[in-house]
Amino acid sequence: MQAPIIEICELAYAYDNTPALSGVNVRINRGDFIAVIGPNGGGKTTLMRLILGLLEPQQGQILVFGAPPGSNPARIGYVPQHSNTTQGFPASAEQVVLMGLAQGKRRGFRFTASEREAADRAMQRAGVLDLRHRRLNELSGGQRQRILIARALITQPELLILDEPLSNIDPYGRQCILETLTGLDAHTTVVMVSHDLGITANAVTDIIAVNHYALSAGGSKLTPAMLALMYGTHEAGCPVHALLQQMVDSAIVEAPTAHAQRTHATTEHTHEPR
Repeated sequence: MQAPIIEICELAYAYDNTPALSGVNVRINRGDFIAVIGPNGGGKTTLMRLILGLLEPQQGQILVFGAPPGSNPARIGYVPQHSNTTQGFPASAEQVVLMGLAQGKRRGFRFTASEREAADRAMQRAGVLDLRHRRLNELSGGQRQRILIARALITQPELLILDEPLSNIDPYGRQCILETLTGLDAHTTVVMVSHDLGITANAVTDIIAVNHYALSAGGSKLTPAMLALMYGTHEAGCPVHALLQQMVDSAIVEAPTAHAQRTHATTEHTHEPR
Protein backbone atom coordinates (compact mmCIF):
# COMPACT_ATOMS: atom_id res chain seq x y z
CA MET A 1 0.00 0.00 0.00
CA GLN A 2 1.33 3.42 -0.98
CA ALA A 3 2.25 5.68 1.92
CA PRO A 4 0.02 8.76 2.21
CA ILE A 5 1.32 12.23 1.39
CA ILE A 6 -0.44 13.62 4.49
CA GLU A 7 -1.52 11.62 7.52
CA ILE A 8 -3.16 13.28 10.53
CA CYS A 9 -4.15 11.37 13.67
CA GLU A 10 -6.25 12.79 16.54
CA LEU A 11 -5.02 16.32 15.90
CA ALA A 12 -5.98 19.06 18.35
CA TYR A 13 -5.00 22.72 18.52
CA ALA A 14 -6.25 25.66 20.60
CA TYR A 15 -5.60 29.39 20.81
CA ASP A 16 -5.46 30.61 24.43
CA ASN A 17 -7.51 27.61 25.59
CA THR A 18 -10.11 28.21 22.84
CA PRO A 19 -10.25 25.01 20.73
CA ALA A 20 -9.62 25.53 17.02
CA LEU A 21 -9.38 21.85 16.02
CA SER A 22 -10.14 18.65 17.91
CA GLY A 23 -10.03 14.96 17.02
CA VAL A 24 -9.08 15.51 13.38
CA ASN A 25 -8.08 12.41 11.38
CA VAL A 26 -7.10 12.81 7.72
CA ARG A 27 -5.33 10.66 5.14
CA ILE A 28 -4.48 12.13 1.73
CA ASN A 29 -2.72 10.14 -1.00
CA ARG A 30 -0.60 11.15 -3.96
CA GLY A 31 -2.61 12.69 -6.78
CA ASP A 32 -5.65 13.61 -4.69
CA PHE A 33 -7.31 16.98 -5.27
CA ILE A 34 -8.87 17.91 -1.94
CA ALA A 35 -11.16 20.86 -1.23
CA VAL A 36 -11.19 21.91 2.43
CA ILE A 37 -14.40 23.83 3.15
CA GLY A 38 -16.07 25.27 6.21
CA PRO A 39 -17.24 28.46 7.93
CA ASN A 40 -14.97 31.34 8.84
CA GLY A 41 -13.25 30.65 12.14
CA GLY A 42 -13.79 26.91 11.79
CA GLY A 43 -10.10 26.02 11.67
CA LYS A 44 -9.38 25.64 7.93
CA THR A 45 -6.40 27.99 7.84
CA THR A 46 -5.15 26.64 11.17
CA LEU A 47 -5.17 23.15 9.66
CA MET A 48 -3.14 24.34 6.66
CA ARG A 49 -0.62 26.09 8.92
CA LEU A 50 -0.22 22.90 10.94
CA ILE A 51 0.36 20.86 7.77
CA LEU A 52 2.97 23.39 6.62
CA GLY A 53 4.76 23.28 9.97
CA LEU A 54 4.02 26.94 10.75
CA LEU A 55 2.22 25.76 13.91
CA GLU A 56 2.97 22.72 16.06
CA PRO A 57 0.23 20.25 17.09
CA GLN A 58 -0.69 20.41 20.76
CA GLN A 59 -2.16 16.92 20.62
CA GLY A 60 -2.02 14.15 18.03
CA GLN A 61 0.34 13.75 15.10
CA ILE A 62 0.85 15.06 11.57
CA LEU A 63 3.12 13.39 9.04
CA VAL A 64 3.84 14.97 5.65
CA PHE A 65 5.83 12.71 3.31
CA GLY A 66 6.24 10.42 6.32
CA ALA A 67 8.01 13.06 8.43
CA PRO A 68 7.04 15.92 10.77
CA PRO A 69 5.73 19.04 8.99
CA GLY A 70 8.47 21.36 7.79
CA SER A 71 10.93 18.54 7.15
CA ASN A 72 10.58 18.67 3.34
CA PRO A 73 9.87 22.28 2.34
CA ALA A 74 11.27 21.83 -1.17
CA ARG A 75 8.55 19.27 -1.92
CA ILE A 76 5.72 21.65 -1.01
CA GLY A 77 4.32 24.68 -2.83
CA TYR A 78 2.16 27.14 -0.89
CA VAL A 79 -0.18 29.86 -2.15
CA PRO A 80 -1.31 32.00 0.82
CA GLN A 81 -4.71 33.60 1.11
CA HIS A 82 -5.25 36.29 -1.52
CA SER A 83 -4.28 39.73 -0.29
CA ASN A 84 -4.77 43.17 -1.77
CA THR A 85 -1.18 43.95 -0.77
CA THR A 86 -0.03 42.40 -4.07
CA GLN A 87 -1.88 45.08 -6.04
CA GLY A 88 0.74 47.76 -5.50
CA PHE A 89 3.79 45.50 -5.68
CA PRO A 90 6.17 47.14 -8.22
CA ALA A 91 7.67 43.91 -9.62
CA SER A 92 6.97 42.18 -12.93
CA ALA A 93 5.10 38.88 -13.04
CA GLU A 94 8.34 37.07 -13.94
CA GLN A 95 10.16 38.60 -10.96
CA VAL A 96 7.39 37.50 -8.60
CA VAL A 97 7.54 33.93 -9.93
CA LEU A 98 11.34 33.86 -9.58
CA MET A 99 10.95 34.78 -5.91
CA GLY A 100 9.79 31.19 -5.41
CA LEU A 101 13.44 30.11 -5.82
CA ALA A 102 15.26 30.39 -2.51
CA GLN A 103 18.72 30.05 -4.07
CA GLY A 104 18.17 33.09 -6.27
CA LYS A 105 17.06 35.17 -3.31
CA ARG A 106 20.22 34.16 -1.47
CA ARG A 107 22.23 35.57 -4.39
CA GLY A 108 20.59 38.96 -3.99
CA PHE A 109 17.78 38.21 -6.46
CA ARG A 110 20.20 37.38 -9.27
CA PHE A 111 18.88 34.48 -11.31
CA THR A 112 20.52 32.21 -13.88
CA ALA A 113 19.25 31.52 -17.38
CA SER A 114 18.08 28.05 -16.34
CA GLU A 115 16.14 29.56 -13.42
CA ARG A 116 14.43 31.99 -15.78
CA GLU A 117 13.53 29.04 -18.01
CA ALA A 118 12.02 27.34 -14.94
CA ALA A 119 9.96 30.48 -14.32
CA ASP A 120 8.74 30.40 -17.92
CA ARG A 121 7.69 26.75 -17.52
CA ALA A 122 5.82 27.54 -14.30
CA MET A 123 4.02 30.47 -15.92
CA GLN A 124 3.17 28.29 -18.90
CA ARG A 125 1.60 25.70 -16.56
CA ALA A 126 -0.39 28.48 -14.88
CA GLY A 127 -1.47 29.95 -18.21
CA VAL A 128 0.19 33.33 -17.63
CA LEU A 129 3.37 33.17 -19.74
CA ASP A 130 2.11 36.05 -21.88
CA LEU A 131 2.00 38.23 -18.75
CA ARG A 132 5.63 37.70 -17.68
CA HIS A 133 6.75 41.27 -18.44
CA ARG A 134 3.64 42.94 -17.03
CA ARG A 135 3.78 44.58 -13.62
CA LEU A 136 1.73 42.90 -10.94
CA ASN A 137 -0.23 46.07 -10.20
CA GLU A 138 -1.46 46.13 -13.81
CA LEU A 139 -3.13 42.71 -13.57
CA SER A 140 -6.60 41.58 -12.52
CA GLY A 141 -7.16 39.69 -9.28
CA GLY A 142 -7.44 36.38 -11.11
CA GLN A 143 -4.26 37.02 -13.09
CA ARG A 144 -2.34 37.95 -9.93
CA GLN A 145 -3.55 34.80 -8.23
CA ARG A 146 -2.33 32.65 -11.13
CA ILE A 147 1.04 34.41 -10.91
CA LEU A 148 1.22 33.37 -7.25
CA ILE A 149 0.32 29.81 -8.27
CA ALA A 150 3.15 29.89 -10.83
CA ARG A 151 5.51 31.06 -8.07
CA ALA A 152 4.51 28.01 -6.02
CA LEU A 153 4.94 25.71 -9.05
CA ILE A 154 8.44 26.87 -10.02
CA THR A 155 10.06 24.27 -7.74
CA GLN A 156 7.82 21.51 -9.19
CA PRO A 157 6.33 20.59 -5.80
CA GLU A 158 4.74 17.22 -5.12
CA LEU A 159 2.21 18.86 -2.77
CA LEU A 160 0.48 22.16 -3.56
CA ILE A 161 -1.46 23.89 -0.76
CA LEU A 162 -3.69 26.86 -1.56
CA ASP A 163 -5.55 28.98 1.00
CA GLU A 164 -8.71 30.50 -0.52
CA PRO A 165 -7.29 30.95 -4.04
CA LEU A 166 -10.78 31.68 -5.44
CA SER A 167 -11.67 34.39 -2.92
CA ASN A 168 -12.63 37.78 -4.45
CA ILE A 169 -11.98 36.47 -7.97
CA ASP A 170 -14.50 36.95 -10.79
CA PRO A 171 -16.13 33.84 -12.37
CA TYR A 172 -13.80 33.81 -15.38
CA GLY A 173 -10.75 34.11 -13.15
CA ARG A 174 -12.00 31.27 -10.92
CA GLN A 175 -12.49 29.05 -13.94
CA CYS A 176 -8.96 29.80 -15.18
CA ILE A 177 -7.49 28.97 -11.77
CA LEU A 178 -9.41 25.69 -11.56
CA GLU A 179 -8.32 24.73 -15.07
CA THR A 180 -4.72 25.37 -14.02
CA LEU A 181 -5.08 23.17 -10.94
CA THR A 182 -6.96 20.33 -12.63
CA GLY A 183 -4.40 20.36 -15.45
CA LEU A 184 -1.49 19.50 -13.15
CA ASP A 185 0.08 16.08 -13.62
CA ALA A 186 -1.22 13.05 -11.73
CA HIS A 187 1.69 13.03 -9.27
CA THR A 188 0.84 16.46 -7.87
CA THR A 189 -1.36 16.43 -4.77
CA VAL A 190 -3.54 19.54 -4.39
CA VAL A 191 -5.12 20.71 -1.12
CA MET A 192 -7.27 23.80 -1.61
CA VAL A 193 -9.15 25.76 1.04
CA SER A 194 -12.36 27.20 -0.40
CA HIS A 195 -15.80 28.40 0.64
CA ASP A 196 -17.26 28.13 -2.89
CA LEU A 197 -19.13 24.82 -2.62
CA GLY A 198 -20.50 24.56 -6.14
CA ILE A 199 -17.38 25.38 -8.15
CA THR A 200 -15.06 23.21 -6.07
CA ALA A 201 -17.31 20.17 -6.41
CA ASN A 202 -16.81 20.16 -10.18
CA ALA A 203 -13.04 19.90 -9.87
CA VAL A 204 -12.06 17.91 -6.80
CA THR A 205 -11.76 14.23 -5.97
CA ASP A 206 -12.76 14.65 -2.33
CA ILE A 207 -14.16 17.30 0.00
CA ILE A 208 -13.26 17.73 3.66
CA ALA A 209 -15.62 19.81 5.81
CA VAL A 210 -13.89 21.53 8.73
CA ASN A 211 -15.57 23.21 11.67
CA HIS A 212 -13.28 22.49 14.65
CA TYR A 213 -13.69 18.85 13.60
CA ALA A 214 -13.40 17.27 10.14
CA LEU A 215 -15.56 15.04 7.95
CA SER A 216 -14.79 13.65 4.49
CA ALA A 217 -17.30 13.29 1.68
CA GLY A 218 -15.44 10.25 0.36
CA GLY A 219 -15.85 11.73 -3.12
CA SER A 220 -16.81 14.94 -4.91
CA LYS A 221 -20.24 15.40 -3.34
CA LEU A 222 -21.29 17.00 -0.08
CA THR A 223 -23.34 15.04 2.44
CA PRO A 224 -26.02 16.22 4.90
CA ALA A 225 -23.70 15.28 7.78
CA MET A 226 -21.01 17.60 6.44
CA LEU A 227 -23.44 20.50 6.11
CA ALA A 228 -24.70 19.82 9.64
CA LEU A 229 -21.10 20.00 10.88
CA MET A 230 -20.56 23.34 9.15
CA TYR A 231 -23.94 25.03 9.57
CA GLY A 232 -25.89 23.09 12.20
CA THR A 233 -29.15 21.14 11.85
CA HIS A 234 -32.58 22.61 11.07
CA GLU A 235 -36.15 21.32 11.00
CA ALA A 236 -37.47 20.10 7.65
CA GLY A 237 -39.88 23.04 7.33
CA CYS A 238 -37.22 25.64 8.09
CA PRO A 239 -36.10 27.81 5.12
CA VAL A 240 -32.48 27.22 6.14
CA HIS A 241 -33.02 23.45 5.83
CA ALA A 242 -34.29 23.93 2.27
CA LEU A 243 -31.32 26.14 1.43
CA LEU A 244 -28.85 23.58 2.78
CA GLN A 245 -30.55 20.83 0.78
CA GLN A 246 -30.16 22.94 -2.36
CA MET A 247 -26.47 23.28 -1.52
CA VAL A 248 -26.16 19.49 -1.31
CA ASP A 249 -27.98 19.00 -4.61
CA SER A 250 -25.96 21.67 -6.45
CA ALA A 251 -22.65 20.20 -5.27
CA ILE A 252 -23.29 16.67 -6.56
CA VAL A 253 -21.23 15.58 -9.55
CA GLU A 254 -22.55 12.57 -11.46
CA ALA A 255 -19.49 12.06 -13.66
CA PRO A 256 -15.89 12.67 -12.52
CA THR A 257 -13.87 15.35 -14.25
CA ALA A 258 -10.64 14.68 -16.13
CA HIS A 259 -8.62 15.29 -12.99
CA ALA A 260 -10.85 13.06 -10.88
CA GLN A 261 -10.63 10.23 -13.41
CA ARG A 262 -6.86 9.95 -13.04
CA THR A 263 -7.04 9.03 -9.33
CA HIS A 264 -9.40 8.09 -6.53
CA ALA A 265 -9.60 10.10 -3.32
CA THR A 266 -8.56 8.15 -0.27
CA THR A 267 -9.10 10.68 2.48
CA GLU A 268 -10.24 8.77 5.54
CA HIS A 269 -11.80 9.75 8.85
CA THR A 270 -12.54 7.45 11.74
CA HIS A 271 -15.02 9.50 13.77
CA GLU A 272 -18.51 10.89 13.40
CA PRO A 273 -19.12 14.50 14.48
CA ARG A 274 -19.51 15.02 18.17
